[in-house]
Amino acid sequence: MKNLIYITSIVLLIVISSCYYDSEEYLYGTPGGNCADTTVITYAAGVQPVLNQNCYSCHSNGSAASMGGNVKLQDYADVKTVALNEKLSGTISHASGFSPMPKGSNKLNDCYITVIKKWIAAGALNN
Repeated sequence: MKNLIYITSIVLLIVISSCYYDSEEYLYGTPGGNCADTTVITYAAGVQPVLNQNCYSCHSNGSAASMGGNVKLQDYADVKTVALNEKLSGTISHASGFSPMPKGSNKLNDCYITVIKKWIAAGALNN
């Protein structure tokens, strides 16, 4: 009987001590990559999800002419063009001389801006 209580106590202690809670972002990442680590950024995992979430409603091929000032961000080639001419970085940063984006909305969070700027600085690769 003493052994059964001892073993049950050990198992219970292990089960209780192994339970913990983490944020959903920590466990699964955030759109645009894990903002805690911006050392390795790719177009597919970092930039494209941010654009999907924040830009495509106005800057997709179907809506760019009517809502997006004819700036398309539908595919890599479109994004690379505005990335290399500095429009993307200027607009998302709300820099002077650029039309602030998203239009009529708050600036993207600093993490998303960092992800996009680092991707551009690394050569705006299709990775």
